[in-house]
Amino acid sequence: MNSKLERKDNWIKMLIVDDEPVICEGLRHTINWEELGIQVVGEAYEGREALRLLEEHEVDVVLSDIRMEGMDGLQLAERLKERFPEVRVVMISGYEDFEYARQAIRLGVSDYLLKPVEIEELIRVVQKIVTDIRAEARVGGAQEAKLWLSNMARHGIAYGKEAPASLRGAQFRVLVTQLDRFVERFGEQSPESYREIQNDWIQRLHTELGHPFLRVISVFDHENLLVTLAVSDIRLDKKTWDGLLEQALPELRKGNLYCGASEPYDDLEETARRCAEANGLLPYHVVEDEVLLLPEYRDSIEQDRNLPAFDAADMAKSLLTAMFKQDHDEVASQVERMFEFFRKEVFLPGDILLAYEELSALLRQRLRKSGMTELDYGHKANPDLNLFNSYTSLETVVREEMQELLRQIDHYGIDKSYWIIEKAKKYMNEHYRTDLKASEVATWLKITPSYFSYIFKQSTGKGFTEYMNEMRMEQAKALLATTHDKVFEVADKVGYKEYKYFVSVFKSYTGMTPKEYRGLSATRDAGSQRT
Repeated sequence: MNSKLERKDNWIKMLIVDDEPVICEGLRHTINWEELGIQVVGEAYEGREALRLLEEHEVDVVLSDIRMEGMDGLQLAERLKERFPEVRVVMISGYEDFEYARQAIRLGVSDYLLKPVEIEELIRVVQKIVTDIRAEARVGGAQEAKLWLSNMARHGIAYGKEAPASLRGAQFRVLVTQLDRFVERFGEQSPESYREIQNDWIQRLHTELGHPFLRVISVFDHENLLVTLAVSDIRLDKKTWDGLLEQALPELRKGNLYCGASEPYDDLEETARRCAEANGLLPYHVVEDEVLLLPEYRDSIEQDRNLPAFDAADMAKSLLTAMFKQDHDEVASQVERMFEFFRKEVFLPGDILLAYEELSALLRQRLRKSGMTELDYGHKANPDLNLFNSYTSLETVVREEMQELLRQIDHYGIDKSYWIIEKAKKYMNEHYRTDLKASEVATWLKITPSYFSYIFKQSTGKGFTEYMNEMRMEQAKALLATTHDKVFEVADKVGYKEYKYFVSVFKSYTGMTPKEYRGLSATRDAGSQRT
């Protein structure tokens, strides 16, 4: 398959996957994809067919249902992660089971949408992916050596081009540097001021590595990620290499920089792997604010690190309880507690994002189940870890998102009594078989019986007794139609201890006695079987 950078046009190519052809057609024609810069290259009705089409066509985005006959969406996402890792996946599910969302997140799915899909939400998700793909496709640096290094750092290949002659040497080492606490310290800089900071950054690093036998070339792979290839004309042992880097520590600290350094290597073909190695060391800076991050430092941290499971369900419950009360201080306290756990257990930034993805998906699911379908809440795109590269900045992101969610709940004017009544309904549904009274429910809710009766009538349009009778009658109708239980047994199962009272209520509700209803149901069943 061709790389995105080799495309002959500016279209982003998309494949739609669903085992129902009518759904595929709907997704294809409901949205004007061309206005978004997207060309739909095909449709597949299960995962294996999708993989075959990916072999034949250039595809950037896969829009897939999660439950399909044959290879389902999760299995497809797993194959894509192995064979086509550059392809973005948007998963659509009609199932609100959180385990599906968790698996999708683990497989690197770009977004996870629940049916019925809001068209505006789908458009926002796809627009963000289009923007990201095009941003990644921009290659910086005009000079040949910088272009080669940039491609090796960013894509792992140089598109068939050999390393420029100017980079030939006896030994090499990749250094990746980054500004510490970027958002807090540099987030408000103007573009002009930040260009000066970047120029100073390169100058500072190149000056410290300015030795007669050493050449350095640097490219920005990101506004806060400078990749530097050090080329030595002579072979150096590891201790000498490390000594040269340690000499630069004072200037790195002065410039608010920290550095991940790969192992020294002899073959330029290893450069892509060494770029990844050096870049992978940067997250360990948050642990102890170490400036020079060597592979052995990472190994020492990992030796003692035993990452525990993050209880997203418990945190979601605590946050939602505070949100429904509009308790801003308690929400902030819960976020603080969450990050205290992350710091104590040595979660790296990527670990935090994964945990927060799970929490966010669970919050969204539970809010939707609570009836908050109009709430415009979807977890924002993950913060860029090259910019939000500290515990503090990530905590700020989460805190702001939770405050925005609080604001939206308040903005939509959701009646606080709604949540009390939803809780009461659940309790009533679980206890309708008993002789449940309104006062008992009020006591369980810790509110007065008169207030409970008032808000229940306001919310449901029915009194407590009327609502309970309707709930019990519907259960009784189902038992009469589907079981051979005697009428008095049915009455007892749905919470009526007095047989005659049950018959009276049932007749008032349905217009017939329980026996008449059972007979009518049996007649209907027999008639449907004959037809």
